[in-house]
Amino acid sequence: MNNDFTFTIKSIGLDENYHPSDNTRLTTNFANLARGESRQQNLRNALNMIDNRFNALAHWDNPKGDRYSVELEIVSVHMDINGGGQTFPSIEVLKTNIIDHKTNERIEGIVGNNFSSYVRDYDFSVLLLEHNKEQASFSIPDNFGELHGKLFKCFINSGAYRQNFKKSPVICLSVSDNKTYHRTENQHPVLGFEYQPNESSLTEQYFKKMGLQVRYFMPPNSVAPLAFYFFGDLLNDYSNLELISTISTMETFQKIYRPEIYNANAVAGKCYQPNLKNSDHSITQIVYDREERSKLAIKQGKFTEEYFIKPYKTILEQWSANYAL
Repeated sequence: MNNDFTFTIKSIGLDENYHPSDNTRLTTNFANLARGESRQQNLRNALNMIDNRFNALAHWDNPKGDRYSVELEIVSVHMDINGGGQTFPSIEVLKTNIIDHKTNERIEGIVGNNFSSYVRDYDFSVLLLEHNKEQASFSIPDNFGELHGKLFKCFINSGAYRQNFKKSPVICLSVSDNKTYHRTENQHPVLGFEYQPNESSLTEQYFKKMGLQVRYFMPPNSVAPLAFYFFGDLLNDYSNLELISTISTMETFQKIYRPEIYNANAVAGKCYQPNLKNSDHSITQIVYDREERSKLAIKQGKFTEEYFIKPYKTILEQWSANYAL
């Protein structure tokens, strides 16, 4: 069996005039912002926050703090299962591009920001919930995340990915609120102090099946560490500006989505446990519907089950059993 499905990549710019398409996962952070009466102001404020954070981190040869701006592309990945031309929306991410207003240079950034996946919605919001329904203790289904991991690796190793992106993705996520993180002495000039978790999380295990490693860093003037998932060598495979583009983008979205952690008024110490019930935090001037986001994740997981998992069950099982890089 052929190890490769066919992937089609489409991209559009994310600016204050952005409107989500019919195929966009509405649980995606940027799509959530781009809805309702405040949509344009939401987007404008978020993009300004990203630019300001980027310039604060890229402070060298930047005396006025306005040398750079970040352009964002929404990258949508569609997968053709059986070669019939009918595609399923598999992955959506943001890609950063850096504009240097001093040199008039456009620098390619990193793809992977705000990573979202319909199959991941299915795994966490349908499969995992149903597996643990009315169970006395929490457990993980057999082979949990294996199909998603293989589909992701298939995409990363596809010709479509290599034609569109020069480097491997970096996926930046929030830390887990049920883990404790300890600060180490390792410090990077851009990523900041490295933290180590007390134990592995389900998210770590899930992303490991995608072939990704994880390291935790708290950038300068941040209040909590971020989780960076990557292939290869995070510290040496990417330039400082590339890393800053990811930090400024994802820290901004985390401040909006999880202000209790990333817009807290107290900075994480040597021993840090995130707290989503922390009342000592500031709210951004951006409207974000977290409750709706949770409901939509379940809705989209069931959509995946109906239009992807069940119809292609035999093909996917055979492909997964035979898939090898």
